[in-house]
Amino acid sequence: MTSEVMANGKNKLDPALTDLYTTLREAENIPSTEEELAFLSELLQSKELNALVNVHNKILTNVDRKHFFPIPVLSDAMQVMADVLEVLISRPYMSEDCKELFSVLQRPHLQGLLCAHDSVAQKDYYPHLPELPPEPDDDEETIKIVQLVKSNEPLGATIKTDETTGKIVIARVMHGGAADRSGLIHVGDEVVEVNNINVEGKTPNDVLQILQNSEGTITFKLIPAECKTNARESKVRVRAHFNYIALMDPYIPCKEAALDFKKGDVLHIVCQDDQYWWQARKEGDRHMRAGLIPSRALQEKRIVHERTEENNEEADAENDDFDRETIATYEEVAKLYPRPGVYRPIVLIGPPGVGRNELKRRLIDTDPEKYRTPTPFTSRPMKPGEVNGKEYYFVAREQMEEDIERGKFIEFGEYKGNLYGTSSDSVKAIVNSGHVCILNPHYQALKMLRTAQLKPYIVYIKPPRLEILKETRMANHARSTFDANNSRGFTEDEFKDMLRSAERIEFLYDHFFDETIVNDDLMVAFGKLLGAVNRAETEPLWVPASWVQ
Repeated sequence: MTSEVMANGKNKLDPALTDLYTTLREAENIPSTEEELAFLSELLQSKELNALVNVHNKILTNVDRKHFFPIPVLSDAMQVMADVLEVLISRPYMSEDCKELFSVLQRPHLQGLLCAHDSVAQKDYYPHLPELPPEPDDDEETIKIVQLVKSNEPLGATIKTDETTGKIVIARVMHGGAADRSGLIHVGDEVVEVNNINVEGKTPNDVLQILQNSEGTITFKLIPAECKTNARESKVRVRAHFNYIALMDPYIPCKEAALDFKKGDVLHIVCQDDQYWWQARKEGDRHMRAGLIPSRALQEKRIVHERTEENNEEADAENDDFDRETIATYEEVAKLYPRPGVYRPIVLIGPPGVGRNELKRRLIDTDPEKYRTPTPFTSRPMKPGEVNGKEYYFVAREQMEEDIERGKFIEFGEYKGNLYGTSSDSVKAIVNSGHVCILNPHYQALKMLRTAQLKPYIVYIKPPRLEILKETRMANHARSTFDANNSRGFTEDEFKDMLRSAERIEFLYDHFFDETIVNDDLMVAFGKLLGAVNRAETEPLWVPASWVQ
């Protein structure tokens, strides 16, 4: 068997290892087995061992040192740099070269390089961990010594006073933090000393002060908890339906350990052991340490409390304000990947008059063969020239009432004594035929549409503020949708009704929206709609977890 290593550009074995290998082969009466000899032979000829020996020899003999290990000329480059800056700044006039040098020497990258150079030159390989104290005798109480190097990263553990014993104990260990990565600190461990300071009788804030005043290595003396639990990180992802800022939360156990997030952020929930405070990371965040966020139960209690107070102030609040589904906190989500030929229905939601019909018409006109809208049903009589199944499906009122009772319509209503509606089967037929179904139903239809079977992509068309709404509609001579003949413009009251309706829709259903488009400019809004439709067709997107199970 032969083996080679790379050294100084040539392939060769180390001479000492070669001699040892030769001696081993020539030796006789060695008390060993054939397997042991074969192992030693393979080891001595391995490229890894030869490379290590080669590096070792270069360090000891300083062969070609000027190319291999340059010797530092000085060990105070930072001070020299400071002196040069002092000389430059004291000059009454600086040439262009001096100005450039002055600028270069102040760059943080260069200063960091010189600082690292001085550390290496001075052999200051920080941090230096002190030796561990001797282990206690068997008859003494078990104590464990944990040493962590303090850095800009939080330690990732919180402490509290045990209500029964009055001792300082570890309340929680943040997943991915320094304490968790050490594998030596666990929930329930009693803190005896911090940096040789006894914490008996001290408060958690006193201990926190000790930690803040400490530098370098922090040494904890702990009494281990009776039972240790090494909880695995969960794989749960949720979409947040509210904003959270820890500094504004008076009840967070530890603001430093909290995680701020915005409505719509996807969070990785790594631990749900605590009833009121979960541990989470933002999805895609490279930081290992998790942060505290309010649990679903805690946030729901807060929302109910807030709404109760608001309801006491506004006696005319509607009862469905307290529907369970409107208490939007977190929704468990998973990635839904697009499939060729299977398209999610595009649902346009918004108040009457906001422009959904026009946006739907323009979208379908871009590709009538691809984008389809279901034909509605009606109980009114067929007019001359109408074709059943073209403008409407004409059915008897009794039949339509029976189908409505059976839940076959995603939306329905009555106008001038006749029923109108869209059946769920007609939506499914378009989806199953490989087309993109475009809908603009009443917002209450979301309860029927947002199912694992249909998997709709919901786009909320939002009106701009009142001044912009009036200005844009009047400039485009928009016709009122509240007028059956579309023969006049919107009135001031109709604009205000549109905005009130928008507020109502957002309050009840904004946690259902995949996209929000403000229709303050029709061309711009249509461009955004095209982008949203393209994302729904081509990109993996977060959806309720039940849709992909």
